[in-house]
Amino acid sequence: MPDKIQSNLKLLKSNEVELLNYLKAKFPVFYNSNFFFRDFQYGIRSFLEKKDIKVSYQDAEKLAEEMAKHYEAQNLFIKVNHQAWKINKPEFATAEPGDPF
Repeated sequence: MPDKIQSNLKLLKSNEVELLNYLKAKFPVFYNSNFFFRDFQYGIRSFLEKKDIKVSYQDAEKLAEEMAKHYEAQNLFIKVNHQAWKINKPEFATAEPGDPF
């Protein structure tokens, strides 16, 4: 894996709570909901751009793959199929259906 991807992956892993909260604010990410690969990829790309780090589409795809494996190992993502996961983070449960706050 190229050094640039490796350093961005390290940054994402060291800021994983911030990344999850960013994704939750940007996408419909709720406990037990499905979360799709392309949303994750674009979310990572956007997150890094907010930190003034430009990443290509391909690099964002690789970072999403690696972060997904990381979250699967922590049981935060439960794989549904090759392009989606179920979010296993009870803190992301909604108070009422349809109410994200």
